[in-house]
Amino acid sequence: MKELHIEGEKMSMSMTKGSPLKLMLQFALPLLMGNLLQQTYNIIDAAIVGQILGADALASVGSSSSVQFLVLGFCIGCCAGFGVPVARYFGAGDHRTMRNYIFNGAVLTAIIAAILMIACSLSCGQILHLLSVPDDIFGNAYVYLIVIFIGIPFTLLYNYLSSILRSVGDSRTPFLFLGFSAVLNIFLDLFCIIVLKWGCMGAAIATITAQAISGILCFFYIRGKMQLLRLEKENMIVQKDAVKELLGMGLPMGFQFSITAIGSMVMQAANNGLGSIYVSAFTAGMRIKQFLLCPFDAIGTAASVFCSQNLGACQPERIKKGALEATITGCIYGFTAGLVLIFFGRPLSMIFLSKNATAVLDASAKYLRCLGFFFGILGILNVCRMVTQGLGYSGRAVFSGVMEMIGRVVVSIGFVGTFGYTAICFADQAAWVAACCYIGPTCIWCIRRSIKLLEGKTGIKS
Repeated sequence: MKELHIEGEKMSMSMTKGSPLKLMLQFALPLLMGNLLQQTYNIIDAAIVGQILGADALASVGSSSSVQFLVLGFCIGCCAGFGVPVARYFGAGDHRTMRNYIFNGAVLTAIIAAILMIACSLSCGQILHLLSVPDDIFGNAYVYLIVIFIGIPFTLLYNYLSSILRSVGDSRTPFLFLGFSAVLNIFLDLFCIIVLKWGCMGAAIATITAQAISGILCFFYIRGKMQLLRLEKENMIVQKDAVKELLGMGLPMGFQFSITAIGSMVMQAANNGLGSIYVSAFTAGMRIKQFLLCPFDAIGTAASVFCSQNLGACQPERIKKGALEATITGCIYGFTAGLVLIFFGRPLSMIFLSKNATAVLDASAKYLRCLGFFFGILGILNVCRMVTQGLGYSGRAVFSGVMEMIGRVVVSIGFVGTFGYTAICFADQAAWVAACCYIGPTCIWCIRRSIKLLEGKTGIKS
């Protein structure tokens, strides 16, 4: 059974004993619910914008989704990477060093937040021009994106603190706070868009406000309830070795998201050039895709934390078993979700679009149907990538993002001109297949190398 470390009123969960799959699913469930809630209020944003403000407004919100993924994905990746050494030291029982790393990670997070907010806000207009955003939706796209960029510190606040909580096995608390902020976001959406009539800007303000509240709640919870994570004066020292290790884990994971997003930006720019109908269809399809991707993220994160804790606890056999069981679970879900996309893509698209928008609905359904046939391989891609990162090989995992980027760029540049929107519908799949061909063998190599190092350290064969 799982070990419980009781500190104050909170229990953190160790994954070094007990059934790997059971522990990972227990960990993944609150994380999944949190991810679903986060996507839910993204969907609510899009649904309110699309149904109340119209298809053009929906296109405005969605026209910059790739660059949002680039910037915010970098933030999320860095925060997840900063949590990896924390999980390892927690698994090893070295809580003092763990707290030192938490402080140094917080300093790095604050610096990244300031740099990104300033740089992205100043270049917002140029970014939209690079994405070939149509003139008829440029104004609304700009005000939406600039608010998202200004809110980057709040995004980083929540993601860093939730990453730290998950590193010590607590995925439940971030979910609860995110759940509260998601409900709040619904009311803020309605208030800002319908009552205040702030349009697309209102949707962005609602989202950022909700994100800020979830981050603030995490902060006060850790400060008041989590004795295990409470920093003392001795922990509040910037340490060169800690900064180096944290950056060595965080930056590659952040760049992995960003590199992947570059391909998505090229793909979106190609799609934007096809006109507003396809921008709206792509936006609706992307929202649905992101929602169904949540279980992959939850399973992958659970596998990463599991492997990281067991690496710290010198448990090589559990690393192998956990990685395999997580991959199988991810594939089973992927094939199931793929069937939903194939057969129910059009009804799902009607969440965002009026039934009278026939051309947009047809295009969205086509995009989702094409995704569905390849959705199962994401179980391999996400778990293998996260396990590789959790074992400390963040730099190697980056190249899976490079492969994704290459796949999307080749299809977007080489085939959209000839095959139009049909090429867009297969760009993601090309990226996934290319990334799987790399990360699958790489993950196996990293597991074997980690086991070999542990055997050399302990003198025990697994």
